[in-house]
Amino acid sequence: MSGGPLIVQSDKTLLLEIDHPDAQACRMAIAPFAELERSPEHVHTYRLTPLGLWNARAAGHDAEGVVDTLIKYSRYPVPHGLLVDVAETMDRYGRLQLANDPAHGLVLRALDRLVLVEVAKSKKLAGMLGDRIDDDTIQVHPSERGRLKQALLKLGWPAEDLAGYVDGEAHPIELAEAGKDGRKPWTLRSYQREAVEAFWAGGSGVVVLPCGAGKTLVGAAAMAEAKATTLILVTNTVAGRQWKRELVARTSLTEDEIGEYSGERKEIRPVTIATYQVLTSRKKGAFTHLDLFGARDWGLVIYDEVHLLPAPIFRFTADLQARRRLGLTATLVREDGREGDVFSLIGPKRYDAPWKDIESQGWIAPAECTEVRVTLTDAERMTYATAEAEERYRMAATARTKLPVVKALVDRHKGDQTLVIGAYIDQLHQLGEYLDAPIVQGSTTNKERERLFDAFRSGELRTLVISKVGNFSIDLPEAAVAIQVSGTFGSRQEEAQRLGRVLRPKSDGRQAHFYTVVSRDTIDTEYAAHRQRFLAEQGYAYTIVDADDVLGPKLPTVD
Repeated sequence: MSGGPLIVQSDKTLLLEIDHPDAQACRMAIAPFAELERSPEHVHTYRLTPLGLWNARAAGHDAEGVVDTLIKYSRYPVPHGLLVDVAETMDRYGRLQLANDPAHGLVLRALDRLVLVEVAKSKKLAGMLGDRIDDDTIQVHPSERGRLKQALLKLGWPAEDLAGYVDGEAHPIELAEAGKDGRKPWTLRSYQREAVEAFWAGGSGVVVLPCGAGKTLVGAAAMAEAKATTLILVTNTVAGRQWKRELVARTSLTEDEIGEYSGERKEIRPVTIATYQVLTSRKKGAFTHLDLFGARDWGLVIYDEVHLLPAPIFRFTADLQARRRLGLTATLVREDGREGDVFSLIGPKRYDAPWKDIESQGWIAPAECTEVRVTLTDAERMTYATAEAEERYRMAATARTKLPVVKALVDRHKGDQTLVIGAYIDQLHQLGEYLDAPIVQGSTTNKERERLFDAFRSGELRTLVISKVGNFSIDLPEAAVAIQVSGTFGSRQEEAQRLGRVLRPKSDGRQAHFYTVVSRDTIDTEYAAHRQRFLAEQGYAYTIVDADDVLGPKLPTVD
């Protein structure tokens, strides 16, 4: 027994004692292959899953390294059966390979002949495989490359894709690190360069970096490697225009070389930035804009905020397997459980930098996370108690009791740029009126959004109330305080994105503050605990305080 911080159990759960002096080192060591499930104060629970182990294998970690890590940090002897399972699970990755055969084109090749025999009999692969070439090789219809990888993953035999990529239509793109248009010289940060190298070596896949760590620059550097026409998919028009500004400033590209394909414009240029929304819009039941994927001979497709990828884009991406694909995100967590589709269709996780590592290097702001619990009034409690189950979260999340707490928090940080973030429009309008602050929501025009964001960036506007449109791809570097009043149930990815709004380093180096205001003794508290899981994995701890700690003690009543 080593006295380490980790207890490894035969059901594939890992219990990490947070107060142990080696806890941080252990957390960093298991992060590439273990998924955090629960994170209360003293013991965090991780789980070993096939997808997590295959992601680690695709990123270059082998079973021997995983086993050594478990043994090194485990307090008690590691169950032998678990170590065997880890080795056998990781060994399943790559026993089948997709490759290009000079005579037969795309083929599925086996390093283990019996695995090929097994999967070839599966009805799930019907229509995807062609003629058998020899005992170890079967022809594959090129159009089925993506769907075959999806199906093999579900069968438990994830294929290693070695079939390569078409170069696409060449287009000159260079990074402008010497400075452009009078800007100061700059350089890629070491982790950004490592991320690009890992992506390029793997061919396709996902780069995971915290909000504010410069994922756009990783995309720009990948484009400079590809030197080809590029399709960039983004969450909304404002995010697309931020991408365009960065590309014009940081690369050799000019404005005329970059097209916007959105609800407002339909420009197809050597670099085209399109919104998920317009691509997934339907006319008479058909996705009329998905033709954009075939509009040019793209050399690279970039998926911004890949954790939000809509189902129709997944389906079309299955046909894009000959194109290099780069996914960018702060968290690969998907509440719909489709992480496997990201793995098989975009590619495995190629690079992942822990948030606290980037913070320690000074590239993102340190953050203090606080959960403020309010007590509902008797009237609110009665309404909540008698409500239908599906209405309870809305009632708890939008309780008027939260308003004075939010106002007190805004006042506490009077000199700071503050975002108040919520999910329910009626609540946002209440907050806007209560705080005398403007609101940005889905119906706000892009022109008005950009005006308000510019006023916020300049400091002319100190407080902004914002809906779910603020969850992603909005660059507000001086935002130092975020107050979350309601969210999308228990979404971990949303929690990470919202904290990310305040993580960009501040000009004076000050700390960021992230508050979440929840109603105690309701489902609001349960969802808050679930939402915080991802951030706990990154090393953030939440302090829980009572509303009275924010509002101050109640004045005694006088008879």
